[in-house]
Amino acid sequence: MSTSRTTVPPLPSGPASRALPFVLTAGTPGEPVGDRLAAERTAIRARLREHGAVLLRGYDIGGVDGFDAVVRALSGAPLDYAERSSPRSTIKGQVYTSTDYPPAEEIFLHNENSYQADWPMTLYFYCLRPPTTRGATPLADTRLVHRYIDPAVRDEFTARGWMVVRNFHEGFGVPWQQAFNTDDRAEVARYCAGSGIDVEWTGSGLRTRARRDAVHRHPETGELLWFNHVTFFHVTTLAEEVCVGLRELFDETDLPTNTYYGDGGRIPDDVVAHLRDCYRAAQRRFDWQPDDVLVVDNMLAAHAREPFTGDRRIAVAMAEPYRAAVQP
Repeated sequence: MSTSRTTVPPLPSGPASRALPFVLTAGTPGEPVGDRLAAERTAIRARLREHGAVLLRGYDIGGVDGFDAVVRALSGAPLDYAERSSPRSTIKGQVYTSTDYPPAEEIFLHNENSYQADWPMTLYFYCLRPPTTRGATPLADTRLVHRYIDPAVRDEFTARGWMVVRNFHEGFGVPWQQAFNTDDRAEVARYCAGSGIDVEWTGSGLRTRARRDAVHRHPETGELLWFNHVTFFHVTTLAEEVCVGLRELFDETDLPTNTYYGDGGRIPDDVVAHLRDCYRAAQRRFDWQPDDVLVVDNMLAAHAREPFTGDRRIAVAMAEPYRAAVQP
């Protein structure tokens, strides 16, 4: 399947045009966030399921410790960051920096850990220092993305699933020891066996393959979602010069990261370009302000990062683990 698909329908009116994120502003500037959470936790979580993300603005958060308390008040204990695909640094406990990529690089829309058998249902972002320019965390409603995709493309992925292949080459991306939080090959094998990941030790390092579903139903709302890393991990989503360079440097099977249909078939580049168009059509953005806390339903909303200038510092935490059925 390789026909041109560049047209994306306009944003529909009604429920599908719901605000993203829903903004919950403090009644008085500097109101302690804990007071609001104690009084309205149920209502905030209902807004989260309706809109996909809630932005808490104008509150006194109380620094990193206060941010950790927000996570615990709304979701329970934060999670460790496992099976890593991007570099992060620990700020404190299970509070991390956002992805440590150079400021000039865009990070494309994705759902956290959607390439894994387990993922966090809820994400938290905390603005310690806003950027000088740009640097937003754009969001895209995965219900809309699903609706925008050409039905023939959706059907193909629904039938075949998708596969991510990762090659852990020294000097390219996250080392396997950091990705799996161990330097023990047997431990990697045990983890992968329980997570539906095929492991192959090659002459240049580790290669993993994992087959996953591309379309999911939200476990609470029952809505159909485009929830996967097909587009994010595909080599053509990288900056053009990086994509060309990697394709010149590696055979396709040895690319650091790439995606395929679930049976291993190649996904045409124009199909991935169509998926990128659908994400961008659903994308919404806001500018960070100090002490903003963004709460994201990780299945209902994809997130990204704009390039930026200035000393941007956004803390991240994840919560509420969910485990999908592992593909054979």
